[in-house]
Amino acid sequence: MNTRFQRITPFLWFDDKAEEAAHFYVSVFDNARILASTRYGKEAAAASGRAAGSIMTIAFELDGHKFTALNGGPVFNFTPALSLVVNCHTQEEVDHYWNKLSADGDPTAQQCGWLKDRYGLSWQIVPTQLVDYLTHADAAKAQKAMQAMLKMKKIDLAVLQQATEA
Repeated sequence: MNTRFQRITPFLWFDDKAEEAAHFYVSVFDNARILASTRYGKEAAAASGRAAGSIMTIAFELDGHKFTALNGGPVFNFTPALSLVVNCHTQEEVDHYWNKLSADGDPTAQQCGWLKDRYGLSWQIVPTQLVDYLTHADAAKAQKAMQAMLKMKKIDLAVLQQATEA
């Protein structure tokens, strides 16, 4: 039993897709699950313009990290000013998370491993080796890795390795 207390929980504001998004995120990650949900009662529904009985919040867990999603209406939208980083050990993991999270998302993926999913949430899909390439003891190799990375959308470890070996 995990008795670790998570002091900070990301709280994600959606217009009306919180439940759909939570189920999508749970499908992408291993060790993920829906934890609980609350529904709009009559008074809260009337005040918010939501249907009584519809999902208000849904709590979920991704790889041991808890999140809460809210159907709060169209008042706020996600921006790239906040993103979630997915650290990956292999190119296979990079490819998996990139392909799953970018499916039906913003087709104008940003550089350096950033993408925006179908709900507008920004993610960074980052291989753990990236830091090693960018902080290589040989400054010229680190610079070559940086230049190669700046040309990428999805990070490609083989290209980074080639760049540092050139």
